[in-house]
Amino acid sequence: MTPRKKPRLGVFKFSSCDGCQLSLLDCEDELLAIAGAVEIAYFPEATRADDKGEYDIALVEGSVTTPHEAEHILDIRRRTGKLITIGACATSGGIQALRNLADVAEYTSVVYARPDFIDTLETSTPIADHVKVDFELRGCPINKAQLIEVITAHLVGRRPATPPHATCVECKLAGHVCVMVAHGTPCLGPVTHAGCGALCPGYDRGCYGCFGPKETPNTVSLTSQLSGIGADKQTIQRLFSTFNTNAPAFRKEASRHGG
Repeated sequence: MTPRKKPRLGVFKFSSCDGCQLSLLDCEDELLAIAGAVEIAYFPEATRADDKGEYDIALVEGSVTTPHEAEHILDIRRRTGKLITIGACATSGGIQALRNLADVAEYTSVVYARPDFIDTLETSTPIADHVKVDFELRGCPINKAQLIEVITAHLVGRRPATPPHATCVECKLAGHVCVMVAHGTPCLGPVTHAGCGALCPGYDRGCYGCFGPKETPNTVSLTSQLSGIGADKQTIQRLFSTFNTNAPAFRKEASRHGG
């Protein structure tokens, strides 16, 4: 009997900090189990294999910020069965999407000694703006347990079970006191996807929205509450303009407050 061929997995990096790929490496024992179930055919962070052939699953980290990346993602999509984007950069454009509201030419002239060497796009955009994406896993960085769940789900042909609720639920489960109610600390927890384990509120800090907007986020209601605890328009605009600044719900709310 011919052995069943393992599904081929490719891991690709676009404009990003590599943090989500490192989350995969940080899976340790779980990664060994994945390696037993799939052929990790391309993963520059961990192997020297060349990018060639087709993939059953592709994990894509990072946003599209250069002409080369805009072409490369089309090539990956053509050679991939299931394309999964991982992290805030790939799912919303990342913190580098702040450039979308500024003059990129001015930025490059300030940062680089030879800006004429820089070949870049005017915007930083999520992968879904360029190709069909089969699943988006949010976070900055992603939750490694959620990553394992997503890969496993796609291997067995079911929908991944990742939480659609807000970070506030994780706060309650962890027994954290609400930093906004108790201390008047601005917090994006009510409109942010769960997944981080309510890390920041656990240290008496407000949520920064690393996991992006939850399903049906009521940002207008939240900003009303933020105004009620003394947050001015600039503070609210900045809250929505960090890791997921280009996510539609956050971008819209930031623009309502001067962003």
